[in-house]
Amino acid sequence: MKVAHTYLPGGRWQDIEGAPGFLDAWAQWRREKADRMLVLNVPMQERNEENLSDAQVRWLLRQAAGGAFDHHFKTLAERLVELRVPDTVIVLGWEMNGITYTHRCGPDPAAWKTYWNRIVATMRSVPRQRFRFDFTPSRGRDAVPWTECYPGDATVDIIGMDAYDQPSGLSFDEQVTEPYGLQQHVDFAKAHGKAVSYPEWGLFRNGDNPEYMRRMLDWIDEHRPLYNTLTDYCPHGVWQCSANPRSSRIYRAALYGRGEQPAQVPTPPPAPAPEPTLTTEPAKDCSPPALAGWVAYWLGESPCAPFD
Repeated sequence: MKVAHTYLPGGRWQDIEGAPGFLDAWAQWRREKADRMLVLNVPMQERNEENLSDAQVRWLLRQAAGGAFDHHFKTLAERLVELRVPDTVIVLGWEMNGITYTHRCGPDPAAWKTYWNRIVATMRSVPRQRFRFDFTPSRGRDAVPWTECYPGDATVDIIGMDAYDQPSGLSFDEQVTEPYGLQQHVDFAKAHGKAVSYPEWGLFRNGDNPEYMRRMLDWIDEHRPLYNTLTDYCPHGVWQCSANPRSSRIYRAALYGRGEQPAQVPTPPPAPAPEPTLTTEPAKDCSPPALAGWVAYWLGESPCAPFD
């Protein structure tokens, strides 16, 4: 299966509604072949990277739980259906267990879960939709255990995990066994009868780490996620980023062993590129690079690169 993965900007509500023209190239690519998948990260709040306080987030979540923002998600759903991509995978409110985003869960998990359920119900109410909703925390405990944010089986189709090689000095075995780590993720998904995904993964605090790359590829082969997408800009990547030559050799060896030519992925219109923070992974508005087709080749994956 071939996958293209992009992000709606979270600056203002008009961005989250899917501004006219932003999704057109992605939708066209998806429509060209029946076996393709479009994955779309959707923020749950505007001003999503403006470092709002917990008190501000708590107030917004309580508004949201009462339905104040439902209409924005109806607009997005209608736009996706109009673009004839009604089966888009929606990665809603990703990394909610952290501190980076306004759409984080920690300030009021109960209100956050109610809000998630309202969004899903609103988007599913649009005729002809077939959306799948992906609940994707970051690996580990972070600010709050991600299990406290899980909104329930009725409104989740896929349980994902963003899994970068961090913090510094943490081995891959520790990434597997830590509380709320890779093993708990797959066990939790199995217990809830859900497919797994890895919408974001890649190198990070441990630099050019071929052992991480080898082990993560093996993990993906073992657990067969619905999809995975390697983040390919520096410091995470192995294609555009020349700082990781050893890991790149491991990745390309896996990639070139598949025996088919990949499909090309679309070039979207430009959008702002957020800067990484010291506490969590960089923000994710991104597009496939020029050579993304090769990377999309491995298990249907399309790497992320920030818009310039």
